[in-house]
Amino acid sequence: MRNLNTRLKCRRRSADPMREYDRLPPALRGFLSEAALPWSAPSVKRAWEKALKRYNGCEAQALAALRRAEQRSLNKDAPRIWGASYPCEAAGALSRAAAR
Repeated sequence: MRNLNTRLKCRRRSADPMREYDRLPPALRGFLSEAALPWSAPSVKRAWEKALKRYNGCEAQALAALRRAEQRSLNKDAPRIWGASYPCEAAGALSRAAAR
């Protein structure tokens, strides 16, 4: 089943995704293990290399850049998936549930 509410592109793969994942640097695999989005190995590697180049090889700053990119993507999709008032509406529902 696909999530049809996201703007992420869906593509067929020609390579083995696990082999591509295994070839990623350890720091990048650690990022993917905690990522909220389903990054593909090729796309995260492109973003990683671009960020490393931008930050002169600093892995910490490159990881921070990937987190910011992921957050931007989530912020774009959130209103479409959960409604325009998210997260305010969700926070209100949580506080009302906690008050019960």
